[in-house]
Parts: sequence; structure tokens; C-alpha cells
Amino acid sequence: MPNMLNGIGASDGVAIAKAYLLVEPDLSYTNDTVSDSEAEVVKFKAAINQSKVELTQIRNNAEVALGPDKAAIFDAHLLVLEDPELIQPIEDDILTNQSNAAAALMTVANNFVTIFESMDNEYMRERAADIRDVSKRVLAHILGVTLPNPTTINESVVIIAEDLTPSDTAQLNKEFVKGFATNIGGRTSHSAIMSRSLEIPAVVGTKTVTQAVKHGDLVIVDGSTGDVIINPDETAVVAYKEKQAKFIQEKEELKQLVNDKTTSKDGIHVELAANIGTPNDLEGVINNGAEGIGLYRTEFLYMGRDSMPTEDEQYEAYKRVLSEMKGKRVVVRTLDIGGDKELPYLNLPHEMNPFLGYRAIRLCLDQQDIFRTQLRALLRASAHGSLSIMFPMIATINEFREAKAILEEEKAKLKDEKIKVADDIELGIMVEIPSTAAMADIFAKEVDFFSIGTNDLIQYTMAADRMSERVSYLYQPYNPAILRLVKQVIDASHQEGKWTGMCGEMAGDTTAIPLLLGLGLDEFSMSATSILKARRQIKNLSQTEMKKLAEQALNCATQEEVVELVNRV
Repeated sequence: MPNMLNGIGASDGVAIAKAYLLVEPDLSYTNDTVSDSEAEVVKFKAAINQSKVELTQIRNNAEVALGPDKAAIFDAHLLVLEDPELIQPIEDDILTNQSNAAAALMTVANNFVTIFESMDNEYMRERAADIRDVSKRVLAHILGVTLPNPTTINESVVIIAEDLTPSDTAQLNKEFVKGFATNIGGRTSHSAIMSRSLEIPAVVGTKTVTQAVKHGDLVIVDGSTGDVIINPDETAVVAYKEKQAKFIQEKEELKQLVNDKTTSKDGIHVELAANIGTPNDLEGVINNGAEGIGLYRTEFLYMGRDSMPTEDEQYEAYKRVLSEMKGKRVVVRTLDIGGDKELPYLNLPHEMNPFLGYRAIRLCLDQQDIFRTQLRALLRASAHGSLSIMFPMIATINEFREAKAILEEEKAKLKDEKIKVADDIELGIMVEIPSTAAMADIFAKEVDFFSIGTNDLIQYTMAADRMSERVSYLYQPYNPAILRLVKQVIDASHQEGKWTGMCGEMAGDTTAIPLLLGLGLDEFSMSATSILKARRQIKNLSQTEMKKLAEQALNCATQEEVVELVNRV
């Protein structure tokens, strides 16, 4: 009998493939001595050789998928495996003390890690991380267990994991990874957002999928219902293949709208833009007919590496996006690190409540060398397209003024260096903190645009962590309190002749779209995969009628009443 789990559908579609468990294996070992030391040395050397072969494959895959800078990390790991100062003491410990290979490896490796971590030299401290990673890999081979690595996948699979970090998700190869299911997460978690960018079905928040699924099990993931079926029978496979085919057919039909403008039934044009994480997302943006990019999450440039991206690296990434969008507006969000997104090499303080802590613009205004490097790269790239820059997590007008002043300083320096910078860069802010929404009329006099980040605005307004399953019922995008804040922001921008976009997940939500159209939202920015469905929906709606609907919704008492109203449309 097939086993079924239910979670949260995070990305539509159906995936049917073998399970690939992206789960840390048990790497526990004993300190027992061995009787045959020579055989234990042979075992150790075999584990070293296996690790070399594996790392060479990972390095080559990384170079193709992620570029030479990411591949260089694995070059460093291969050098560790060649280092006689690490290898010889391990062999000596096995031969002299009859230690088993696992215990000898970890004793010596941990000594080196401790020494390197205590050094003042940053380069040497980074080497400690290399030794830790490499020794874990060798230990896995000694123990005969497999360390998962998404870059080595070369057949169709469904990824099963506790959660997926943004850097994990960025490494997934769409050719082989057909979908994923995780224990934790919600529709607005970063793994869910990335799955929609990659256009692969995903189910999150199943609680127990890593316990229920074994490596190699046949798994069906239904991203529209949140169902995960483990080892389905033939009848279920046939039924889900039919559902998969219908989903693909609907996608083909929607492609007829790729080159259309997004215009309501009564002739009102709104802009449908895409959210992206990396330049590699551009293919989906263009194929789905986006009218611009409403959110470029630049933090992915900083993740999955062991040092800051240089100004030139950033410039090349921004230039590519601006060039390929061929004059369509590209809204770039400056670095938004903190909360659930960490950079190990930044050594950020551990905080009790990181979502309310040292993150985003707060970090950038404090560590201005990081901020100025990014702004210079953006300003240089502005010559290649239509650039708008927005600052995240703005809580006060003084934060915006300080960030703008730094931008103006860097612009002046570049002009002194005779480097071309566009004259028409729009400067805006993310509205994701209730204090900013409350003061929208004041901000609107100084910014060029607003972009409402509903993922955070909802959690801050409702005082409910969007990653916490116990209070997930309070993540209420259609709550009249949220709708009133959205209206306040839109009205304030229009009063000053400015525009308002929305780049949170709410912008692509089929229940929210009629309300947002009625509230006068100018730009809807969403996962590229949602654009054509949203375009079809808006073409069948009259903004005049939706204004009346929105007015009624603002006077409702509960989210449930609002949903009931929309369902009557």
C-alpha cells in the first residue's frame, strides 16, 4: 500500500522520480583499537583516493554549473588531501597506537582545525573550514556511508530533505532534479521561492518526509495539492502521469499570452514583472513574458562561497541581467542578509530574534565597505539597461536618506573617474515594516517608487514568524489589516505621482490579484512561472468592478470574509 504525506504545495506541477535523500548520514565512530594496523592504513588510503575521485567530479560539475570561482573551493579541498603534514600523522597514529582509521583521522584533523581557528590570519582560519569539510568526506568513506551532494546527480530524482538552503537550491540542476519535498518550510520560505524560480514542483512542511522515504524509493510530488506519495502503485502512477500531462498542456496554452501586454477587461494596463535570484533565472523570465524584473535578490551572489564577491564580479552579474532585459525595467534590491539568510564569512552575531535584528540596510549602513562596493557595481552596470535600485528593511526616513547619500557619493566618485553612469536611475524602498507603511505619505515625497514586500510585512504586522508552523494560521495575506496597509502605500505614492509595486508572494496569488488590481497596484512582481496565469486572470477582470470589491474587502472583519467575497467574483 503506498504511503501518502501531505504538506504545503510550494510550486505547482507533478514530479515522478526516484528519491534522492539530501540528509546528513550518521558519522559516529568509536575509539576502538585494531589488531591489523597495516590493513587499517590501506583502508584509510582507499578512503583518501575515493574522496579525491569524488571531489574532482564535484569540482568539474561546479565549474560547468556555477563557474570557476565556486569550483576553486574544491581545488583547495583536493590540496588538503595531498598534504603530507595532515596525512602522515594519521598513518603514524594508526601504526603506532593501533588506532582505527576513523578515530586517527578525526583526532589529527580536529587538532589542525583548533590550531587554524585560533590564528589571527583570516586565510588560515578559512583553511580550518576546508579541513573540517574534507575530513568529514574521508570519514564517510571510511564508515562506508554516502555524503549527499546535489551537484553529482546525473539521473531524474526528487530531492528529499529536512530543508533546502538557498545555496543548496541554487545548485540543483533542473535537467535531473524534477521536484523536491522537505520536512519544514512554508510557501514563503526561500527554498519554496527558489523552486518556483526553477519551475520545479515542490512540497514543503511535510514534517516527516525524511523519515518516511528511503533513498531510491519511487516518489510522486504534487505541488498543487501538497501531496507526496511514496512507492505508489501502478494505478496512482498512471493517474499522476495524466495530471502531469494536463499541467504541461495548460502551460503550453498559456504560452500564447507571452507577448501580450497585461491589460484588464476595461483597458487598464498593469506591469507583470518577475522575481529572480541569479542571472541564470533570466531564461524563465523571458520565456514567461515578463514585462520587467521587479525584484533581483542580490544576496545569492554572496552565498555559497567563502568570501565576498568583488566589485567586478557583481558588475558582470548586474550587467548581464540589465543587458538581457533589453531596456525593460530591472529593480535590484541591495544586499538583504540576516534573518534566515546567513553568510558564514561575515561572522554575524547570533541573535535571539534575527528577523528583527542586524540585517539588510542596517548591516549595510554599519558595514559601509560592503555596501559601497555593491553600489559602485550597480552604478557601473546602469549604463547597460534600465536600472532601479531599492533598499530593503527601511524603518525610518533617516535610513533612506543615509543610504541615498552614500549612493550619491559613489556616483560622484565614478563620474570623477570618467566611468559612465545612467542619469535616470530610480531609487525606491521595500515597504516591509509597518512603521514605513504608516509613514508612506512622508516617504513618497522622497522616493521614486515603493515595492511592497508582503512576506515580511505580513509577519511583522501580525507578529507571527512565517517560518513557525504553530502560528502559520496568522500568515494572512488577505486580512483586512494587510489590505489597509497596502492601500495606504499605493494611495500615498499616487498622491505624489509615483508608482507602487509588490514583490512578495502575494503579488502572484490568484485570490489576492483581484483585490490588488482594485487597490490600484501598478506593478505585480512574482515568480516567473506565475506570470502567464496572472496575465490570463487580469485580462478577465475589470478594474472598475475590482475597486468596488476592494472597498468591500477593506471593511470586512476577517480574512475568511475577504476570501468569501473574492470567491464570488
